[in-house]
Formats: sequence, structure tokens, C-alpha cells
Amino acid sequence: MPMTLAKAPGCLYNRAPMGKAKKAKTPSSTVAQNRKARFDYHLEEHFEAGLALEGWEVKSLREGKANLSEAYILLRDGEAYLFGARIEPLPTASTHITPDPLRNRKLLLHRRELARIFSGVQKDGYTCVPVSLYWKRGLAKLDIALAKGKQKFDKRATERERDWNRQKQRLLRRN
Repeated sequence: MPMTLAKAPGCLYNRAPMGKAKKAKTPSSTVAQNRKARFDYHLEEHFEAGLALEGWEVKSLREGKANLSEAYILLRDGEAYLFGARIEPLPTASTHITPDPLRNRKLLLHRRELARIFSGVQKDGYTCVPVSLYWKRGLAKLDIALAKGKQKFDKRATERERDWNRQKQRLLRRN
């Protein structure tokens, strides 16, 4: 049923409100990214893993207080763990616990995914790196990838390609 101008909210004297309608900002679902991983590795196969978190960690993630820059994945006893990820505790954290920002967190993966990751890491030159941390339907998820290390010339080629794409965009805007 179409709304008439007289019944529209914020309308006076049977006319539309002046000014532009302001859109509500939707917060990004991405909490943290590991940009260094994309620079140092060729990311080949991606997996989505859940995280076993404590309550204070969830609250900190909602505030965006996470850092994956020095994080890595350790595979041990048929399970995967996230090491080195820093989740800063909020100052309003509970008084009866002592939050550890660098706590090791267990990754929640299916057996088949764990088997594929384990077999991939056994290959020469492959490792498992965390790429990004994000929210999906209210749950914290970690995007991890099987990656092969880049050589120095690969990194230079990537930078060269990025610079060329930037120049191409500038030229297209001028014309």
C-alpha cells in the first residue's frame, strides 16, 4: 500500500521533507584482516573455521579490538589452534577473570577439512595462515588458507602489477 505524502513520517503541510535522506550505516562484518598474508603468500585453498572464544573475547570482537598481523595456525594432535592473534580486553571486562590477549584459541573445523589442511601442510613449502576474522550470522568466523610462500621476485611482480593497475585507473579517469 503506497504511503501518501500527508501520512509520511516527518512531513508537514502535505509535502516531502527537505534535504537528502540519510542512510543508516551498516557496520562491516570484517573484524580484522591479515594483509601481510596476502603479500607474503600465494593463497590457494580457503577454509572457514569457527573459534572457541570466551565471553570477554566476543565483546572485544564486537568492538573491533582484534589483530591478526602476527597470528599463525598450529596443527597438533588432529586439531588446529590459532596462535598469536591479539584480542584486546575491554576495560569493562569482568573482575573475576584475568583476560589473556594472546590466548591460544581452538579452531572448529570438520574432520574432512582438518584432513585436507594436514595433508596440504605436509607438502613442501605449504603452510596454513589466517587471512581474516569476521562475523557470519552472529558467529565469529576465521578465514584460513593453505598458502605457499612467495619469493622476493614474486612480491616485486605483485607490487608492479598493483602500481600498473593504479596508473591504468588514473588514465581512465582523465579520459
